[in-house]
Amino acid sequence: MGDSPAGRLQALFEGRRLTPTQRRIAHCMVRRAADAPFLSSVELAELAGVSQPSVTRFAVALGFDGYPALRRHLREVAPPEPAAGEDAGHNEYQQAVLAEIENLRHLAGLLADPAPVERAGRLLAGSRPLLVLGLRAASSQARGFAYFAAKVHPDVRLLDEGGSMLTDRIDAAVRAGATVLLCFALPRHPREVVEALEYARAAGLTVVTVAESAFAPVAAHSDLLIPAAVGTGLAFDTACAPMLLGRVLLEAMADGLPDAQARLEQFDTKAAERGLFVE
Repeated sequence: MGDSPAGRLQALFEGRRLTPTQRRIAHCMVRRAADAPFLSSVELAELAGVSQPSVTRFAVALGFDGYPALRRHLREVAPPEPAAGEDAGHNEYQQAVLAEIENLRHLAGLLADPAPVERAGRLLAGSRPLLVLGLRAASSQARGFAYFAAKVHPDVRLLDEGGSMLTDRIDAAVRAGATVLLCFALPRHPREVVEALEYARAAGLTVVTVAESAFAPVAAHSDLLIPAAVGTGLAFDTACAPMLLGRVLLEAMADGLPDAQARLEQFDTKAAERGLFVE
């Protein structure tokens, strides 16, 4: 995440044994990284949907005397305020785009260590079939990944609808030999996704997750979580970084499939024969 406010918060929380309530507070602070140093304990509690004493206990769990000490620390490490007029001329739409560019920079910094993505690629390549889960806001991310993955992976099964059939489809995939479920999880997080991941792990599946934060509610039910921030400047969140991370995982998965290139060439040949695309 680099030296951004969110990155500094991530570094502060990493390696801590936090309760589910404390992870919820941490997740809220990462999402509101720019505001976090200036929030009162009451404001943070309201934003995270927890009690004010929970915020105090959270600060103590991080090694501070209390929440005021945590807030002072955050203010000390906060970057300087932008010079007056620095953002002049940028309307709210441009600011949303610039925020997404910053999210992509954070992702680039994270990928400086390719080991997690390479590990995920090997896991995805080795699962027959491969389950890809994404509900509600994350359904388009899951669908896009599954569309391209099916061009190189022999058996991809998309789970983009909830309901009572979801666990049935997980069971069927496990019986067919599935070992891995890839989950795209974006806010707001449906309870059904958390329950599905818990069920999948109990069924023996390894869960690889793309989420906006290492402190998202799905983290406790993931074996490998790779974060990619979402933009929050518009009425609806934007997810350029999670989408790009999905394409990076596709690349890593293809590297683990020895016949991936042959499958792509075969598809191109058939597409040309059928006149599938307008050149």
